[in-house]
Amino acid sequence: MKATVHRSETKGKVSVPSSKSLTIRALMCAALSKGASEIVYPLESEDTSAAIRVLEQIGVNVKKEGDVWKVTGGTLRVPREDLYCGESATTLRFMMAVCALLPGKHRLTGGPSLSQRPVKSLVEALKKLGIKGSMEGKTTPPVTIEGGTLEGEDTELPGNISSQFISALLLIAPFAPRGMNIRLTTPMTSRPYVLMTLWCLKQFGINAHTSFDKFVVLRQRYQPTRLEVEGDWSSASYLLALGAVSGDIEVTNLNTASLQGDRVVLDFLRSMGAAVRINGDSITVSREELKGINADLSDCIDLLPTMAVLAAVANGKSEFTGIERARIKESNRVVAVRENLQKAGVEISESRDRLIITGLKTPAPVEEGKMEEEEEEKTGDKEGKIEEEPEREPVTIDSYGDHRIAMAFSILGAAIGGIIIDGAECVAKTFPTFWDTLKQVGVRMETNGE
Repeated sequence: MKATVHRSETKGKVSVPSSKSLTIRALMCAALSKGASEIVYPLESEDTSAAIRVLEQIGVNVKKEGDVWKVTGGTLRVPREDLYCGESATTLRFMMAVCALLPGKHRLTGGPSLSQRPVKSLVEALKKLGIKGSMEGKTTPPVTIEGGTLEGEDTELPGNISSQFISALLLIAPFAPRGMNIRLTTPMTSRPYVLMTLWCLKQFGINAHTSFDKFVVLRQRYQPTRLEVEGDWSSASYLLALGAVSGDIEVTNLNTASLQGDRVVLDFLRSMGAAVRINGDSITVSREELKGINADLSDCIDLLPTMAVLAAVANGKSEFTGIERARIKESNRVVAVRENLQKAGVEISESRDRLIITGLKTPAPVEEGKMEEEEEEKTGDKEGKIEEEPEREPVTIDSYGDHRIAMAFSILGAAIGGIIIDGAECVAKTFPTFWDTLKQVGVRMETNGE
């Protein structure tokens, strides 16, 4: 499917979808709790559907009743076939750990993109706990876990590859006979995601102790609970950025005290000069002339595509560091951002852990009432008529099948026009209604090839 996005004047109010990360964590914790839990306002998407599918294969019952998912867990069984995790890295990595609790060999697979994402550090950490594991790629899935032998109490892994590895171990730590000590051999990145895991564990009765580079979890039992899922700040970032470049957008269903790392997008938008107003769970961002920014994205790596597109339409240079892990996401996002921005005529330079972007010269918004006066000064046209700015020569953007690339470049389309996004259907991974939502707030666009 292709989405063609034109330069737009946007205005409107939208509710952001629920958090994918929290929905999947809640599903996993509910699966490990003996009894019935309720997940309120969960996210319905390709990734969360993948999580439900594999959990049902190991005996978890998920019943959907409107805005509530009733999850009955605690009595897990050995799966009869491979566990296919789609393109959900969170699901695959968490299930690698859960499979360590089940006797026998369990093969976990994924789609083309997921099959290129690393899992070696998690396999090695599980081995230190008595769990055998092997990969069919050098460092990548499919992966086979031989479970039922969780005996060790001490393990270690690097903290700078994926926070999902740490979260996966924390999920099963309460089942270790003598508890579990997890030591990080390198400084942790994406710390907010680990904090979210710890918070979710606590809601299900599990306490963990943390100290610098170490996590200690005693043997405990999960307790079923009712958990309400908050709005997703990653999904919100595209809508908030849209307001900053093309009009006035109000986004609701956001918790400004959230543990989600992408909440920092508000600070970034303010630093770039956007007008940001907060009213309870509602945030309004209005268009202003943006300026360049220097930002470390180590703890909010999913914001890279959004921030790069904002930098492309800002005045001056922007510099982003802490981006290396973006190379091992659904796509190599550093390369995807660079190549696609260059297609749109943006000056950008890339190094291992840094991007420098020089913003395009974009027309400033014209205030109502001044249009005729300014046009007369420029052209002497006494009738005060102004021609619309011609549409840019269309540029086709390759989404690389990556939902965050597709959604971010829609912002560029609304700001400068002439952006065609190939593979636009990939947004269903986390935000299935994304394109309809853009149309609701006035984005001029068409989709075809559905």
